[in-house]
Amino acid sequence: MRLPPYYALLLLRLPVDSSAFQSSSGAGRPPTAASGKLFTSSTAMFQTNPLQSIFGNVVASSISNIQQQGMTTLSPERMAELQAVTNQVLASHDIGSWDDIRSSLESKQTPEERSFRANLEKGYGKPSPLHKLRLFDESNDEKNVRVTLFRDSASWCPYCQKVWTMLEQKRIPYRVEKINMRCYGDKPASFTRMQPSGAIPVAIIDGVTYNQSNDIMFALEEAFPDHEALVPTDPGLRAKAQELLRLERTLFSAWMSWLTSGDSPNGRLRGNFVSVLNDVEAELSATKGGFFLGNKVSIVDMMFLPFLERMAASMLYFKGFQIRVAPGEKTDFPAVNRWFDAMETLESYQLTKSDYFTHCWDLPPQLGGCVTEAGSQPYQNAIDGGSWHLPLTPDKLEPEWSWAGDEDAAKREAVERVSANHEKIVAFAARGAGKEGFPRYGAPLADPNAVPNEEVQPFVDASLKIVLQKLLGSNCDEAMKELTSSLKNEGGEELVENVATSLGYLRDRVGVPRDMRLPAARQLRAHLNWAIDECN
Repeated sequence: MRLPPYYALLLLRLPVDSSAFQSSSGAGRPPTAASGKLFTSSTAMFQTNPLQSIFGNVVASSISNIQQQGMTTLSPERMAELQAVTNQVLASHDIGSWDDIRSSLESKQTPEERSFRANLEKGYGKPSPLHKLRLFDESNDEKNVRVTLFRDSASWCPYCQKVWTMLEQKRIPYRVEKINMRCYGDKPASFTRMQPSGAIPVAIIDGVTYNQSNDIMFALEEAFPDHEALVPTDPGLRAKAQELLRLERTLFSAWMSWLTSGDSPNGRLRGNFVSVLNDVEAELSATKGGFFLGNKVSIVDMMFLPFLERMAASMLYFKGFQIRVAPGEKTDFPAVNRWFDAMETLESYQLTKSDYFTHCWDLPPQLGGCVTEAGSQPYQNAIDGGSWHLPLTPDKLEPEWSWAGDEDAAKREAVERVSANHEKIVAFAARGAGKEGFPRYGAPLADPNAVPNEEVQPFVDASLKIVLQKLLGSNCDEAMKELTSSLKNEGGEELVENVATSLGYLRDRVGVPRDMRLPAARQLRAHLNWAIDECN
């Protein structure tokens, strides 16, 4: 398929997807003192980051910074005694089985929430990162699906995000195949035969393979003319779109230059980024609607969205430079904030939107490092879980996702995701008290071959049951205290430490949007911290 001349200009197809985000030489390279690149959390407890989905159907590899806890060697008889004590504690506090937890959840769910898993299988319902088939509703038939999207497993890739969002916005039925990024895993041979470079995304549309995100987006626009049009046809708007997309590339370059280098408060890199961002602010201020071309979303918004989203997170975390603010707060970029507000009214963007924590830990392995500057420490402390404690208070840095539902809905979402795949999640969490695997991958903390501590799993299982019961509204304080006390008395402090380490390992790997939306993730992270505090 040949690109029309105007479209070749419109999409400004440079850089291609094999950018810094997917470099085979730099992506995932552990930072070194010589390079000056930093990838250091502000608090010792947050040393890891989410990767592959553990809340879907398959538990896969994840970034790991496994504490080398002792792999305890309890006899079968001793294990049986400890499990009996654990079961007694659970029973005495009415903490039921996993089936009981599912039943309790279903009694509290809305009809739409109860149909979530059935809709996943059919490809229907509200969009979810767990969808492998997306038909939207009964009007579409699986046998007529013409698009297969190969996107990253962790929902990290910005190029995948814009294609994914476009498919949803245009309501084009599609299948999903998930592929590892280089910095956290291997790619199947079947994929590298199709895409020798290994870069993602890739799409197959009507039997034709497209290997770059912009080519995919053009092909979707051309192949599905009866769906919502995102490329302007008006000559004036088309010319404006070309101008704005050149601005997007300029902004991207200024962001990359500052993010991956150090600078002074009045330095050139900072000044250049702020200058270009002011140009973006001016363009958005001049529009009559919330989007770049007015009151309707377009291809321009799709191109800007993955990088503006990552800028808002990374500039705050690494540079102490705030772009997005909570409603009512003063800002130098009100039009950019209005654009974010407008984007968040789109169900297509709500699906793919990530949170600051996930981005601030997923960018360094992709880029080969990000440089922290003075003044960023308080923001790092906050983003790295400073507010993940009960009772949860509103996040003052990252605007609330009010469109995701109320607090109870967030808790139900967290319970649903964990309880639906609890066996594999328990085994995954126990890697925190296990042993490092071999071989290692390029991301500084990647360890997809880690070995879980099997002996700690029954007690992690019990702890997660208590956590979920608390999320569902039960008073579980005494249950967790008694479990911790019993395990410490009967199994020793090391066993309890291993349970706490496993819960922390899980907490740090709850990915947004891959596993759940931010309000649910905050609830789960905070409730896991509550359990960890009881262990300590």
